[in-house]
Amino acid sequence: MSSLEISKTVPAMRRHVDNWRGAGARIALVPTMGALHDGHLTLIREAAARADRVVVSIFVNPTQFAPHEDFARYPRDLARDAELLNRMGLADLVYAPGVAEVYPSGFATSVRVEGPATGLEADFRPHFFRGVATVVTKLFLQCRPDVAVFGEKDYQQLLVVRRLARDLDLQIDVAGVATLREPDGLALSSRNAYLTKEQRAIAPALAQTLAATVARARGGCAIAECEAEGSAALLVAGFDSVDYVAIRDAETLAPVRDLAGPRRILAAARLGKTRLIDNISV
Repeated sequence: MSSLEISKTVPAMRRHVDNWRGAGARIALVPTMGALHDGHLTLIREAAARADRVVVSIFVNPTQFAPHEDFARYPRDLARDAELLNRMGLADLVYAPGVAEVYPSGFATSVRVEGPATGLEADFRPHFFRGVATVVTKLFLQCRPDVAVFGEKDYQQLLVVRRLARDLDLQIDVAGVATLREPDGLALSSRNAYLTKEQRAIAPALAQTLAATVARARGGCAIAECEAEGSAALLVAGFDSVDYVAIRDAETLAPVRDLAGPRRILAAARLGKTRLIDNISV
């Protein structure tokens, strides 16, 4: 099997993409921060089903991390990720720029999205979506894909990216892929590697609590009461703190009072130093 090429600069990556596009190929981009797992591979399979050529970007974006967060220790192993993609055989190119390639000296621009970027994650990580929106916009403009594929585990992020693509007339189909889970229900995440054995045993309670809270809401429990009970249940299960358990409009993430329409329940909670997020349809 031939080695998968890695482009580390915009011109090098664009030479491939422009050649493919000139031949009439449809291009897909799968943006990642590396530390690839089966959830990422599911995104790549979806990308390959939607396009003729697949670019996987690997970039740990510093602008979406606050100073106290885990940017420095976030797992990085480009050689391992590239080998995994090579064995998979569906990616056509890895785009792995350095920080200076994405944010060169003097960089002074950011992208701000409101709407679905309001509340939830933004309440606890106010820097996050500006960093995400900025780097995703740059990746979109650098690669100019026809379709970009994101996971529903980061559901609020998915809606933010869809909003910015629409608002900026980027003409990119932003596709969402259902969350891939471990057999015990824990959503796959690169940050799961941080969990101790004891914390890993507690972690599935996040998905279980979301399902139980949805059942309570469908049974007639008031939304605010269900949310409070869900937060309390996570603490009882062993989580150290809960940022939110929230039932929202599935399309706008606006607060709701009932289940009369598409709804999504989202949660974020901490086990030690590890912050886990999850969501399911209501």
